[in-house]
Amino acid sequence: MTGRRFSAPKEGEHASVRDSKHRSLAGRVALVTGSTRGIGAGIARAFAEHGVCVVVHGLPKHSREGKRMVAGIRSKGGEARLVLGDLAREAACRRLVTQTLEHFGRLDILVNNAGIFPRGDIENTTVRLWDRIFAVNLRAPFILAQEAVKAMKRRRSGCIINIGSVNAYIGLRRLVAYAASKGGLMTFSKNLANSLTRYRIRVNLINPGWVFTEGEDYVESVEEGRGKGWAKEVLKTRPFGRMLAPEDIARAALFFARNELVSGAVLDYEQMPVGTLPEP
Repeated sequence: MTGRRFSAPKEGEHASVRDSKHRSLAGRVALVTGSTRGIGAGIARAFAEHGVCVVVHGLPKHSREGKRMVAGIRSKGGEARLVLGDLAREAACRRLVTQTLEHFGRLDILVNNAGIFPRGDIENTTVRLWDRIFAVNLRAPFILAQEAVKAMKRRRSGCIINIGSVNAYIGLRRLVAYAASKGGLMTFSKNLANSLTRYRIRVNLINPGWVFTEGEDYVESVEEGRGKGWAKEVLKTRPFGRMLAPEDIARAALFFARNELVSGAVLDYEQMPVGTLPEP
């Protein structure tokens, strides 16, 4: 067999290729919605640790937690700013991006993490609840991306990371609106990735499985009535002996933020393949 002979890159060339795929994030600016607590807080902290200037976002009722987040990042030498707003409102979404640009002068990474997950099946989910869930979980990422892309196009560079859920595929019966909103977010992410590649703007999606957060703890222990010991029972079903943590999802977000050659990807971050059934 004849043909062009393959030769390995020289040491300097190899480093150049490596660096182009996994760039440093120092000096970049990230807007992370819903980052006063839970998964969003984990992502914001991880980004700050890698030199990213972070805009922490949350609802007005979570302002105290948000101030603690910002203070914690700054105490470790990072740069952060808190912006509050209800993403169910279009103006709040657009203002969030505007304030980021006004304060830091740029926006490199948008993480659409904020989401709500009220329970409800087909019989007891009201139209009002359906609309509220879709406004926060799907419409807000659309509006935020619409605003962010304007700035990213000018730089011909940008990264959008959407946080979905494994419920996007089917979902629990009592999460009908939430599952539908996350299914829409998954399709939206792929469509957006395809349309923005020409501007070198990358869009990827992370579908977390069961993550232990403050919000999940409240829902399971109080709203679901499973009591304070619910997590211990759940651990019996986890193959690796623990639930996922916000820090786990943060590592995936860092991968997508740093890797310049991946767009349109969907990462199902769970301990078992989605859709598998328990063995008899």
